[in-house]
Amino acid sequence: MRRHHVLWEAHVRRFLDALDRHKKGRLTAEEAGELLGLSGRHFRRQCARYETEGVDGLRDKRLGRVSNRRAPESELDRMRRLYREEYSDFTVKHFHEELRRRHNYTLGYTVTRLALQTSGEVKAAPGRGKHRKKRVRRPMVGMMLMQDGSTHRWMAALGHDIDLIVTMDDATGWIYSAFFVDQEGTMSSFLGLLETISAHGLFGSFYTDRGSHYFHTPVAGGAVDKKQLTQVGRALKQLGIRHIPSYTPEGRGRMERVFRTLQQRLPPLLRRAGVLTKETANIWLRETYIPEHNARFGKEAAEPGSAFVSSAGLALAEVLCEQEDRQVSRDNCVSWSGRSLQIPEQRHRRLYDKAVVSVHEYPDGRLAIFDGPRCLVRFDAKGVLIDEPAPSAT
Repeated sequence: MRRHHVLWEAHVRRFLDALDRHKKGRLTAEEAGELLGLSGRHFRRQCARYETEGVDGLRDKRLGRVSNRRAPESELDRMRRLYREEYSDFTVKHFHEELRRRHNYTLGYTVTRLALQTSGEVKAAPGRGKHRKKRVRRPMVGMMLMQDGSTHRWMAALGHDIDLIVTMDDATGWIYSAFFVDQEGTMSSFLGLLETISAHGLFGSFYTDRGSHYFHTPVAGGAVDKKQLTQVGRALKQLGIRHIPSYTPEGRGRMERVFRTLQQRLPPLLRRAGVLTKETANIWLRETYIPEHNARFGKEAAEPGSAFVSSAGLALAEVLCEQEDRQVSRDNCVSWSGRSLQIPEQRHRRLYDKAVVSVHEYPDGRLAIFDGPRCLVRFDAKGVLIDEPAPSAT
């Protein structure tokens, strides 16, 4: 109040000084108004009020009056009640979006945030840290994709944390693949790549952290070994995709911000949708959330067109899988993860004892045994034969 009184007295003194100089012809009305931060017309209006009302005529008549644009208290009460009863785990921004979309709410975000903070429903966000310049996005879709996983309590109904695997385009921020798994690893990386390449095609480069399923790192925190490839590295090399390791947290900043948004939005949305299982959640992600997320947060690429290349004709499933060489034992069996896999009799070769074959394990747990490009046999996830070749001719 004292500050307001001091400022008011200063304004009156400046006005009287400008008025005196104007009456003496030293200043025009426009020049006097400029000194006070007013137009010449408004200065003349204030002069007339001063002549008839004195100093009180200089006061702003709007002070103390309720704004005609003030938000109705009944609408603010309705908003607070909805927040407490249905949306208490939403961020204010997300809550405001849902209000406008589902509850015929017309008030702006700022008045909603301030009303919630004033009532103590939410706390004001802390000040942001030091600003870092964001890395420039790739100019065209398909030039570089990023993949990462985030461990979080995505569904409270499960009672434990699970991992969300996201594959995203750097140029637009569009999510091409997202699904929940018990634990991030080689198979989850293959599944994300398979979904993305099957839908869009081959891309230029793949940016990831240095997790052990992506790279071999001889010294913790050091450079990756580009000669000793992981299963993911081998598959990317076969497909002609450049694999780029991230060496700093800042380098993964774009993906980290996406996960922060997902951690804020997905748990309450999954709760409201009544999703209770991982399998149902993956269907909901694919059919409902990802299209809405891309429409809300996706950016336009700097350049038109696409750097994706068609993958038609490629046996993607045979590349995006674990591959290991095994020597066949005398009983024509191959050992794999504690199981014995029998190779049936082939038309071109009856026995494979001591031969080296390649075992493929796919993201869904299925298995296959290859002799070069020839598939000898396939098994389901339990190791049961599912498509035995025709017997040899006699």
